[in-house]
Amino acid sequence: MNKVILMGRLTRDPEVRYSQGATATAIARFSIAVDRRFKRDGEPDADFINCVAFGKTGEFIERYGHKGTKFVVEGRIQTGSYTNKDGQRVYTTDVVVENVEFAESKNASAGSNDGGYQNAGFGGGNNAPAPSGAGDGFMNIPDGIDEELPFN
Repeated sequence: MNKVILMGRLTRDPEVRYSQGATATAIARFSIAVDRRFKRDGEPDADFINCVAFGKTGEFIERYGHKGTKFVVEGRIQTGSYTNKDGQRVYTTDVVVENVEFAESKNASAGSNDGGYQNAGFGGGNNAPAPSGAGDGFMNIPDGIDEELPFN
C-alpha cells in the first residue's frame, strides 16, 4: 500500500500550469513544510516535501493555496528520474496529492487562535471556499454553493 498523509504549510505560492490538448488539465506543483515530531537541540525541525496535484485538486490548490496556508494532503509517493541538461541523472520523489483539506480556519491563519481545524475538505470536484465560523457554533455556507449541494 502506498498512502501518505501530511500536514504542513505551503513554503511558497504553488506553480500551476495547464496541460496541452483538447481538455487542459491543471498541474499544481508546491512544497509543504512538515514539522518533525522530535526536535533536535530544542529547535524545531521540518521536512520540505514536494507535491503535485492534478485536475480539480490542482485547481483548488491554485485558487486557495498561497505561501503559509496550512493544508492536510493525502496521496501517494511517486519516484522518477530524468537526465538534466548537463547529462546527469536526477532522481525525484513527489507526493501525488489525491485529496486536500484546510488544516485551520481563515481566522486562525490570520493570527486568531480558535483551535484551527475548521476543515473544508476537497476530494472529488468540490472547490468551495472554507466555511467560516459565525461564533454561534454553526458554520456559514458560502454564497453560490447551492448547485453543488447534493440535497437541493
